[in-house]
Amino acid sequence: MDTIASLFSFITTPVSWVIVQFHSVYGKIFGPDTGWAWGLSIVSLVILIRICLIPLFVKQIKATRAMQTLQPEMKKIQERYKNDKQRQSEEMMKLYKETGTNPLSSCLPILAQSPFFFALYHVLNGIATGSTIGVINESLLASARKAHIFGAPLAAKFTDSAAKVESLGATLTDVRVVTAIMIVMMSASQFYTQRQLMTKNVDTTVKTPFMQQQKMLMYVFPVMFAVFGINFPVGVLVYWLTTNVWTMGQQMYVIHNNPTPGSKAQAAYLDRLTKHVTQHGKIRRRSEKTIVKAIVAKGRDRNEFERKFINGLNKAGLAAQADGTVVKSDAVVATQTEDGTPATGTAAPKRQQPKRQTKAQRQSGPTKPGDSGPTTSLSKSDEPEDAKPEDAKPASAAKKAASQPGSGTRSKAQSGQRKGQQRPKSPSKK
Repeated sequence: MDTIASLFSFITTPVSWVIVQFHSVYGKIFGPDTGWAWGLSIVSLVILIRICLIPLFVKQIKATRAMQTLQPEMKKIQERYKNDKQRQSEEMMKLYKETGTNPLSSCLPILAQSPFFFALYHVLNGIATGSTIGVINESLLASARKAHIFGAPLAAKFTDSAAKVESLGATLTDVRVVTAIMIVMMSASQFYTQRQLMTKNVDTTVKTPFMQQQKMLMYVFPVMFAVFGINFPVGVLVYWLTTNVWTMGQQMYVIHNNPTPGSKAQAAYLDRLTKHVTQHGKIRRRSEKTIVKAIVAKGRDRNEFERKFINGLNKAGLAAQADGTVVKSDAVVATQTEDGTPATGTAAPKRQQPKRQTKAQRQSGPTKPGDSGPTTSLSKSDEPEDAKPEDAKPASAAKKAASQPGSGTRSKAQSGQRKGQQRPKSPSKK
């Protein structure tokens, strides 16, 4: 163990120094030998580390979203070169290089936090074994061994024997109850953080193996914390529970204010933003302007939630601009079509349907411009004599010919022919 501690000496000394500095502050308030002084020192160490890791957390969010965007392309590469693993790896690296994506960026906060975790573990283990480490001298070591959190010493473990726990001034029951509660809380916070990420902040339009991996991790991580947690000292459990709670709150803030495009969280965020903008007529926060600017720049590539947001602004007489601001326009309103393309200008005139003609107008035929009214058909008496055919048959003969089969006339109207009085044909001249 001394060999391992010496390997981490470059980080155990700074970690022990930070804990001692916080302990000197909290010791004046709660007492130097109390569990509150040492416990809050560990909590403050976690908060300080996580504040320093915020830039890495931002990179993690960007890398995770970039990986989600690349999943369809990665799936195509896997299917195209499924029999050639080397070519598949080369195409993957080429895709990462072209898009500027680094898969390891999503693991940066965990990798950066690991040295501090191991350093704190060795500091607390030194307290449990009664050996000084870092800047913790004999007096600080004696004070830390007296510190208890809800009856459990900082250096005690769930798997410790009763004799070892008694040497630290506690009972085995108290240690196991406190450690079991902390392990359950640690696993539950990890599960909730991963679950809200999967149910609210994931693009639902993309179905890839990456989604299945995330769902699997949602159940694997809590089990890992439960299994390894029984071997962690109480002080390390305090550290890990604090960092899980910090991660959960940080994740909730990101989901609420900067959700993933295409996720349920984005739909809820844009609904809130639409109500706020239509009520006040402007966008106040810089983060909101950044999101609106990105939506306007997408154009036709907007998802259904973003198109709904743009259309909601247009209905309220507002128009989103390229710089992320929103302006009002009374005469000319910038509208957005359903496919997301902008179209400025007044509304196009509606198409007028032609006026329906009466039966008399349809029978009389089209009228010329300037006529006083529709022309009427000539009556039988007004028809000129020279227009009548010489071989016209009597009406009785025409009826008789129509009743006989095979005659040239038809007894029934053809399909689609208008019934009733028809337009008279022009008389033939002989």
